[in-house]
Amino acid sequence: MDVIELLPRLHLLRFPVGQAYLWRDGEELTLVDAGTAGSGRPIAEAVRALGRAPGDVRRVVLTHFHEDHAGGAGEFAELSGAQVLAHRLDAPFVRGELPGPPPRFEDWELPIHAEAAKHLPAGEPARPRNVTPLSDGEVLDFGGGARVVHVPGHTDGSIALFVPDEGVLFTGDTVAASPVDGAVMPGVFNLDRPRLLDSLHRLAALDADVACFGHGAPVVGGAAGVLREAADRHPVTSAESTSAVRPPGR
Repeated sequence: MDVIELLPRLHLLRFPVGQAYLWRDGEELTLVDAGTAGSGRPIAEAVRALGRAPGDVRRVVLTHFHEDHAGGAGEFAELSGAQVLAHRLDAPFVRGELPGPPPRFEDWELPIHAEAAKHLPAGEPARPRNVTPLSDGEVLDFGGGARVVHVPGHTDGSIALFVPDEGVLFTGDTVAASPVDGAVMPGVFNLDRPRLLDSLHRLAALDADVACFGHGAPVVGGAAGVLREAADRHPVTSAESTSAVRPPGR
């Protein structure tokens, strides 16, 4: 796992598939996403390498239930005592109470997914004992107030986190950066692509300076403009928007 400083208060944790982010507020840490099953101990080691203790991580906020983001949450929560949080629509899947709905793959996504799946560990992840449900508009106690933004499409309960005091946006898999040329683009492997595109436009309207994606290199500086350009390249028709968009938090 690679550990990369993006800002003095923000580190990227990069796994073979996907990535997570570690945010620092004084003596308190917040983890956004938790990698695949088996990532709990490597995350704890990364925290120690940064001169902190796993117990300093007070919360793990999951952007959605997919295994490359939530698989390590239960293991790390056991090691650290951190609270695990996820949108209320995805929380049952994180807890393992129900199987999550599979993506509706577009044909061109199938070989990409097959290649990514080769790097996922076998077996079921350790599930968090408790998952605190979140809703759109809630403000979490880190970064001076991090706002939960419900961005359905990748999953029904996908969220982004916006830290307005710092201009930092965690997009989850609603937005990605291409591993080929770094181009910022809508996320792939979605449950509902029209809803995802509407969510992309919602995030592009925020005044973000730094954008942290679930996959691909973050944008550090001028992120709002980059997100607006990506949204402009992927317009949502009025018909798609009407059928796709649900009220925030629903």
